Amino acid sequence: MSGSSGSSGSNGLSGARPIVVADRPSPGRPRPYVFPPFRRTRLDNGLSVLSVHLPGRLLVEASLIIVGGASDEAPERAGATVLMARALTEGTEHYSAIELVEATERLGASLHAEAGWDAVSVSADVPVEHLAATLDLMAEVIARPTFPAGEVERLRDERLNDLLQARADPRRRAEEAFIETIYASESPYRRPAGGIRETVELLDASPARAELARRFDPARMTLVVGGDLTGLDVDALAEARFGGWRADPAALPPATADASAATSERRIRIIHRPGAVQTEIRVGHPGLPRRIPDFHAVAVMSAILGGLFNSRLNRKLREEKGYTYGASAGFDLRRAAGPFAARAAVNTEVTVPALLDMLTELEGIRSASVDESELRAARDYLVGVFPLRFETPGAVVGALTGLVAQDLPDDELARYRPSIEAVTADDVLATARAHVRPDEAAIVLVGDADAFLAALESAGLGPVTVDREAAISMEALDVAAD
Repeated sequence: MSGSSGSSGSNGLSGARPIVVADRPSPGRPRPYVFPPFRRTRLDNGLSVLSVHLPGRLLVEASLIIVGGASDEAPERAGATVLMARALTEGTEHYSAIELVEATERLGASLHAEAGWDAVSVSADVPVEHLAATLDLMAEVIARPTFPAGEVERLRDERLNDLLQARADPRRRAEEAFIETIYASESPYRRPAGGIRETVELLDASPARAELARRFDPARMTLVVGGDLTGLDVDALAEARFGGWRADPAALPPATADASAATSERRIRIIHRPGAVQTEIRVGHPGLPRRIPDFHAVAVMSAILGGLFNSRLNRKLREEKGYTYGASAGFDLRRAAGPFAARAAVNTEVTVPALLDMLTELEGIRSASVDESELRAARDYLVGVFPLRFETPGAVVGALTGLVAQDLPDDELARYRPSIEAVTADDVLATARAHVRPDEAAIVLVGDADAFLAALESAGLGPVTVDREAAISMEALDVAAD
C-alpha cells in the first residue's frame, strides 16, 4: 500500500477527481398500492362490524367506536366526554383499575379509551390467540364501568393542572386564544375538547356517567378488527359479546356541531407576554368539514401552501427569510367545519414582517395557478406516503374508524390515490379561492406586545386588541402539580 498515495484510480480515493452528478435524480413512479379490502356487517341490535384480514399480522387491533364526541355535549358540561372516556378503564363492575391492567397484561394486550371531537373509542392491540378474551374486557369497560369517584376526581384534577400549564405555554396559549377568537360563542369548537376551567371544575362521576348513557346505543357503535383473522369468525365473536346490548333509555342521536364564525371581518388579538423573545402567530378562520366534494384538491392545495417542508410558507419564512424553524398551514377536518390556520413562531423583532409575509402567501395561493413543479411535488408526496401510513393493523383500523367517525363511503380509502393524482392546477386555484379567506381571518399573536404593537398598527391590517393577562409563575405550576 506504500506506493498508492500518488495514484489516481477510479475509486475516488486520494488523488482522484471527485465525481459530480450533473443532474439531481428525479423521483420514480409511486409503487402500486391498494388499501386492504374490508368486510362490513351489522348485528341485529344495529351494531356494525368491520373486519379486515391482514395475512401475517398476528398482533390484532380491535376498536369499538361510538359516534359523537366532545362536540356533542352541553356547553355547561364541556370536558365531560373526554373525562368519561378516560375514566372508562378506571374500574368496572368486575375489575378495579389495577385488576383491569393486570388482566390486560396477562393477555399480552394493551387497552385504552379516548374521546375526540367526533367519537369515543375503546381500543386494544393483542396477540390473535387472545382476541376473544380481550373483547370480553372491552365489553366490560364499555357496558359496565363504575366511574369510581376518587379516580374521576383525580382525572379531573389532572385536567385542571393541564389547563394551568397551557396558560403558561405560548404555543398552547396561542391555539386556545385562536379558536376562541374565530368561533362564535355558541360553538363547541370555541374551546378545547377537554373543556375549560370553569366547566371542568364542576365535573364529577355523575356527568361522566350521563355522557356514556346518552351515547349507549348499539346503532351508534361500530367494532373494527384488523389483523391475521385466519380461522376467526369475527361476527360470531362480536355477537357473543355485544349482540345482547340494547340502547339506554337516555340515549339520543348525535347532534350536529355549530361551527359558526365569530365574525367575517379581519381582527387582530394580542396576548401580551412581557419580555417574550418569540411571538406565536396564528392566522385563520373556521374551515371545512371532512365530507366535501373537493377534499382531494384541498389536500393538494394545503400541502403546497403549508403542509410540506418545501411548502410556500416554510420556504418563505424559514428558507428565504430565516424568521422561524418552521411554518405551516392546513385544515383540521371534522364532522363540522374545524379551523383553518397558518402557524409560525418567530423572533419578536420580526413579528410584523413575518406576519405580512404569511398574509402575502395566503393571498398568493388564491390569486394565481400553482407551478407544475409544485403541483407534481405535492401530488407525488401525498400518493407516495399514503401506503406508509398503513404498515400496521393499528393504522389500518384507525383509518377505518375514521371512515365511521366522519360518515364516509366505504371506497373512500381505495380511491384516495387516483383522486389525488387527478387534481389539476385549476382545481387547486378554485379550492384556494373558495376556502382560504385572508380578508376574513383572525390574527392571534402571543408575545411581547410592547415590542411590536406600534409597527403592527402602522401596517393597517385591522383593529387590534391587547389582552394583558396576569403572568403564571413557575411557583403556581409547582403548586398545581403538587
